[in-house]
Amino acid sequence: MALVPYEETALMGLQKFHKPLATFSFANHTIQIRQDWRQLGVAAVVWDAAVVLSTYLEMGAVELRGCSAVELGAGTGLVGIVAALLGAHVTITDRKVALEFLKSNVQANLPLHIQSKAVVKELTWGQNLESFSPGEFDLILGADIIYLEETFTDLLQTLEHLSSNQSVILLACRIRYERDNNFLVMLKRQFTVVGVPSPSLVNVFKMWRN
Repeated sequence: MALVPYEETALMGLQKFHKPLATFSFANHTIQIRQDWRQLGVAAVVWDAAVVLSTYLEMGAVELRGCSAVELGAGTGLVGIVAALLGAHVTITDRKVALEFLKSNVQANLPLHIQSKAVVKELTWGQNLESFSPGEFDLILGADIIYLEETFTDLLQTLEHLSSNQSVILLACRIRYERDNNFLVMLKRQFTVVGVPSPSLVNVFKMWRN
């Protein structure tokens, strides 16, 4: 969600983010995601959490056919693209500044007959929520969106607004700092939170309203 450009020489471990294309295979499709770290920073590269969550969806963790889903802080849109390929009707969201980049990836990777199942829409957490019906979505998706402490209250408000008692929320993230654990504590006041076993350092949490 945050758009923070970085110097290319800052972290050697981030070299993969400077590749213009990242290629994946999901749902019997080759997906080529355009990346643009120099211009849009963390919002324009594919993080491991997005790959893990996409894999989890492909494994059939939830029923996607005919499901109404939303991806929060979509960035490159990989998770939303995979959900659409697997049969969901997906609203893929991010802040306004990232929308054209996001839309280009969605359109480039969805066949014409599936593109109607994916809508790219602006959403800044805690704002313009009136453009979404309360409890509108069966499934709420987020990959590596738990990292900025100043967004936690707005993110929680957004999750509460978009979900109903029947909604499932899937969040994939690395727990890097104590503040990340603090957000999980905030979540547990409103939602039942269950950790899903993962072979990687990325955690997957499945949640429902209490």
